[in-house]
Amino acid sequence: MKWTDSRDIAIELCDKFPDVDPKTVRFTDLHQWILELDEFDDEPNRSNEKILEAVILCWMDEMD
Repeated sequence: MKWTDSRDIAIELCDKFPDVDPKTVRFTDLHQWILELDEFDDEPNRSNEKILEAVILCWMDEMD
């Protein structure tokens, strides 16, 4: 997965952190959690606030 795979990242996070409300996650924590995903393979410095926000929105959508 790359930073552009917001939906896939969100699905993985939903599976890994089923009891976490994505609205309460700080971007710094989110960034680290994404980097730690087994399937994630991209440069850490390629993310930005817009990308992390997209992941959060997809994660919220996946929880519904």
